[in-house]
Amino acid sequence: MASHLTIAIDGPAGAGKSTVAKTVARRLGLLYVDTGAMYRAAAYLAVKYGVPTDDESAIVDLLNRHPLSFERRSDDTLQILVDGVPVQDELRTPEVSSVVSPLSAHPRVRTELTRIQRQLSEHQGVVMDGRDIGTVVLPNAALKVFLTASLAERAARRAQELRAKGHEVRLSDLQRAIDERDAQDASRHVAPLRPAPDARILDSTGKPVEAVVQEILEWAGEVRGVE
Repeated sequence: MASHLTIAIDGPAGAGKSTVAKTVARRLGLLYVDTGAMYRAAAYLAVKYGVPTDDESAIVDLLNRHPLSFERRSDDTLQILVDGVPVQDELRTPEVSSVVSPLSAHPRVRTELTRIQRQLSEHQGVVMDGRDIGTVVLPNAALKVFLTASLAERAARRAQELRAKGHEVRLSDLQRAIDERDAQDASRHVAPLRPAPDARILDSTGKPVEAVVQEILEWAGEVRGVE
């Protein structure tokens, strides 16, 4: 039954969605889909080609001229390619991160990426994470989780991630940037960041990854049991 299970994991920046969702997917043998990486890929294109983030038509045109493609890897994650070239290592630079939120607020950009995300879940079970999965992309997902954590902990996690990749950042600057993105994501007109009415809220502050994963796996077992 797990092969057709759909799990939506939403939450703010730095909550640990990708790490948790990837682990849950691997444990259940499902495809892991990181929708935030798709928006980052669009932001990467905007940065690379110097397109202003407020120019919605130009961004959509970029996506049409340089369509995203995907390869399922042996660990059941997706490799994102632009023009046939993997761009995973370019998606979390400070330059890309600074333009993701305003770019992702454009309705036409969201419509295009939502279409791709739904296609990926049509014929296979998925664990999909993002900011509007349970509310917009997969409103009928069997399990919806809203994963959050304190602002201080989310900033510390992101700083550690960036430093591991060679990017030097100030924790105070990163905390301010994440706080601003939270506000932008929660207040945008299209697909704002918020829990789905039937989402299970999970605060990961102070919890090890394995404890969070186990809680979601238990919930997955519950929903499978009633299907």
